[in-house]
Amino acid sequence: MDKLDQIADRIHTAFEAHTQARDAALAHARTLTRHCAHAIRAVHREERANAETELAQAAQLAAHLRAVQVEYPAIYYAGYTQDALKEYAEANIVLSLILDGGRLPNPEDLAVENDTYLKGLSEAVGELRRRCLDLLRHGYSHEVERLLQHMDDIYNVLVTMDYPDAVTGGLRRLTDIARSIIERTRGDVTLSMRQQRLQQALRRFERKLGAAGETKDQGEG
Repeated sequence: MDKLDQIADRIHTAFEAHTQARDAALAHARTLTRHCAHAIRAVHREERANAETELAQAAQLAAHLRAVQVEYPAIYYAGYTQDALKEYAEANIVLSLILDGGRLPNPEDLAVENDTYLKGLSEAVGELRRRCLDLLRHGYSHEVERLLQHMDDIYNVLVTMDYPDAVTGGLRRLTDIARSIIERTRGDVTLSMRQQRLQQALRRFERKLGAAGETKDQGEG
């Protein structure tokens, strides 16, 4: 029984270390997610320096999460860890597509798993829609078309990833969501374009009426 006690002590020690590593990973994941949310908010406000600062802090936390993989792979591949890294991928993708003109980072640049990267890419579509709507408040623009093209490009890639959910981590559902977001955005862009053209036509018509009125007044004079 002395040997059993020794075995139990070793297991207690291993479980204690595992628990501490898990608690630390949870804390890192929560903080990482918060930095990514702040970075995306800064991107929408066009505060590039703030966005890059938040992403730099997020990168350090992502490195801590990756380090867990060596000793505790189960923690690294747990849902909360990969969800946080998905947010990290999304924030970097959003900054690249909105502020860097589309210079997209790849999974190796971000040191994330392929499925995690693709899920971050799919959720970036929602942030691109948000950016488009912000721009449309000031009228249709070529920047909106550029972002919409990025959304289409993302979907065209996602739809080719026709693999089991066990491989992609449930990417199919996110792909369907991305498609609906793109369709709504395209409808909003089309409506904004038509409204802008109508307003321009009305202004031209008003100018013609004004010019005709001035000509009539001059003729009567």
